[in-house]
Amino acid sequence: MFFKRFYDDGLAQASYLIGCDGTREAIVIDANRDIAAYIAAAAAEKLQIVAVTETHIHADFLSGSRELARATGARLYLSAEGGEDWQYRFAAADHAQLLHDGDQITLGKVRLDVLHTPGHTPEHLSFLVTDTAASDRPVGLCSGDFVFVGDVGRPDLLERAAKVANTMEVAAHQLFHSLEQFRALPDYVQVWPGHGAGSACGKALGAMPQSTVGYERIANWGVSATQEDRFVHEVLAGQPEPPVYFATMKRLNRDGPAILGAMPSPKALDATALTPTVVREGIVVDIRAADEFAAGYIPGTLNIPFGKSFSTWAGWLLPYDRDVVLIANDAAQAARATREMAMIGLDHVAGFTTAEAMTAWTSVGHVVETIPQATGAELAPRVAAHEVTVVDVRNHSEFAHGHIPGALHIPVGYLTERLAEIPRDKPIVLQCQGGARSAIASSVLRRGGVHDIINLRGGFGDWEREGRAIALD
Repeated sequence: MFFKRFYDDGLAQASYLIGCDGTREAIVIDANRDIAAYIAAAAAEKLQIVAVTETHIHADFLSGSRELARATGARLYLSAEGGEDWQYRFAAADHAQLLHDGDQITLGKVRLDVLHTPGHTPEHLSFLVTDTAASDRPVGLCSGDFVFVGDVGRPDLLERAAKVANTMEVAAHQLFHSLEQFRALPDYVQVWPGHGAGSACGKALGAMPQSTVGYERIANWGVSATQEDRFVHEVLAGQPEPPVYFATMKRLNRDGPAILGAMPSPKALDATALTPTVVREGIVVDIRAADEFAAGYIPGTLNIPFGKSFSTWAGWLLPYDRDVVLIANDAAQAARATREMAMIGLDHVAGFTTAEAMTAWTSVGHVVETIPQATGAELAPRVAAHEVTVVDVRNHSEFAHGHIPGALHIPVGYLTERLAEIPRDKPIVLQCQGGARSAIASSVLRRGGVHDIINLRGGFGDWEREGRAIALD
């Protein structure tokens, strides 16, 4: 049996290519949108991708299953479990074979047994893989978002992200019973999850790429849970805020992701392309580092620094129905950012320019702005004297574990819709854990018309380490 794991750091997402050495047939499970990687890997091993499937309707990235099946001529296999409301709407048009619990997909001597494992989503499947050429016993489980290393899939996304009311407690109970199936598997069965550390699909995902059923039975809090009501309470408590774009991903992945043909390449724009009208009426995103942006930026632009969390914040803050212009350090950075945006379905990148746009902007008399930075030591007296309003843009669990006394709490992803709650009678101090999210928040507030702001350099982490007063909820 051939086995290869693919991992996308920006999405913290894993997908798998599994093939039979004898027949040279292969299947891809949970493909993302960058399908060239799977095609190249299969070609290098002289494998033919004849089947494409996925564990569930994903919420955190745009699926590449449909595109990969079209590109390779492979058969598309999709879940038919979960009830009428959780069916793939493009399945018939794409001639997909529908899967139910107990079905099998066979590739020569490799067999995938289909397990219905609801809880994270109603339609969720896991695939128990057996290399029959070596043994009649299973070697591993592609568990998708059902079981992770050290954690289990969150059952609250449909309610908290997709706004499907009264579903998360039912899903949590379903997840508990699905875990009974998992615990019944042999200890030696390997676990190949769909996500790793950094994903918002759970609250405590481990960084190891794989595990075993036996180890997860010992070390995974959710797998080891035996009391159903306690499990339901614990699995719903402390989950991170689901990004708002998760609801869009659910809809697009259910209805059928658009076929790209190839990953997009951004168009280079002239440095003079950014005019006041373009900035005012469009969406211009400066992807330079936060300190570069703070030292001088074009008013009205958003700062989403390109890095590991770029796609997450792009999904939180950017609209899906409008063109976006990027300001990047260079063409290579713009290309990488465009790819990351495409991975979550943000396909409307109209082009990019570089920091030379700043020179072009000022050469015709326009001004650039800066964002003041201050340390905790500099701001502590002003906070104590109530001379400033602190806005904490971390998530709810971080805030509950400790915050600057008197801080107003608005997670950065919700700032745009909650601008009216920001007081304007004092300077605003924006604060997160280490300074990265508050830098993004600074640009959000400036673009929203709140100008008297200061970014707390080092964030709450430095504030707490230096022994300053904190409050608890």
